[in-house]
Amino acid sequence: MQRYFVKQRANGDRFLIDKEDRHHIVKVMRMQLGDQIICVDPEGKQAVCALAEITDTSVVADVVQWKDIGSELPISITIASGLPKGDKLEWIIQKGTELGAHQFLPFSAARSVVKWDEKKAAKKIDRWKKIAKEAAEQSHRAFLPEVSSAISFKELLSKSKDFDYKLVAFEEESRNGETSVFASTLNKMSKGNSLLLVFGPEGGLSDTEVQQLKNNDFAVCGLGPRILRTETAPLYALAAISYHFELMR
Repeated sequence: MQRYFVKQRANGDRFLIDKEDRHHIVKVMRMQLGDQIICVDPEGKQAVCALAEITDTSVVADVVQWKDIGSELPISITIASGLPKGDKLEWIIQKGTELGAHQFLPFSAARSVVKWDEKKAAKKIDRWKKIAKEAAEQSHRAFLPEVSSAISFKELLSKSKDFDYKLVAFEEESRNGETSVFASTLNKMSKGNSLLLVFGPEGGLSDTEVQQLKNNDFAVCGLGPRILRTETAPLYALAAISYHFELMR
């Protein structure tokens, strides 16, 4: 059943769907009155709804049944990625959303080849948010992940103070055989905790950046014996977190 994130809570037992989602329902899915969809409100409440009205500007859907389905990770994960080349960040956002990430925080790293262009920022962020929305709908998420504009490394350090736990994945730790920090951090965490995971761009993080992260209470970890690409490492970590919190227990 097709899922849509609505911008407002239900008015009684009625949802108003507008703009792009209205277009998708009418023009792409070719739905008719009485067809059923799932609506998810900004608080993550979900309901099976039947299409009740279709106008030129909006769709009205009436609640048939409220659903109590838990599809979110029990801990809040933010993925901070050093700006990579090409469409790699789009891949991270799409697959990271499917794997349960709560927020994506791109940042300009010392070895980032891509330079953030503020003139093109709005269009790029809109695309990232659309990718996250479509992935959240496809994977039956209850919340839309937040996708931030790219920030500086200094801003990343400042934002890190808001998290309960902080890790930086560093390939030198994998080369040196470090295997315990990631797992031990997960073992310390409990439901509702937040975790910030930092990953470097293609060239990795510089030694200076890693030292600054350490100075700001980050623990440095490896992610197994293999060296992972910048677009692979966040997905590996999210899959491991899902296994730890959702499948192992």
